[in-house]
Amino acid sequence: MDQKTQNEAFNKYIKQLFESSSWKERAIAVKNIGQLREGRATNLLARALKIENDPVVINQIIEAMGEIRDPKATMLIINFLKKELKEPEESQDKTRLFIIIESLMKIGDKRALEHLGILLESCHSDIRKLTEKAFECIDPLWKENIEKNEVLKRI
Repeated sequence: MDQKTQNEAFNKYIKQLFESSSWKERAIAVKNIGQLREGRATNLLARALKIENDPVVINQIIEAMGEIRDPKATMLIINFLKKELKEPEESQDKTRLFIIIESLMKIGDKRALEHLGILLESCHSDIRKLTEKAFECIDPLWKENIEKNEVLKRI
């Protein structure tokens, strides 16, 4: 896709995201925005997150941010992780947790590790395994770094 065509598609999807009354159309628009992998979409997606109420569209926005891989999205996604973790574990939205973990893994920002750490002790083995995979992707030496921090705390 040439730059002009990509710009036209980008503008069309952004317009659809902010103007459509259909959650399905907004979700499709966000998916398409993520597939374009344009960093310039991060701020617009952040703005959309503030006004979006549909859980499917919110999940699509988080997923698109992961596809774009812009570290500016890290803390926005972590805020959704924090909200989810405030709920009792049995009430947490597992789909959203998977999307959050995968998105943070794709972005690869080490700031996410501190917040993902609590999921290493999840009762759900799939969440634990995906979190460990995220740690491996973001910081292959994470286990050694945790051990070093534990030693430093004792000193």
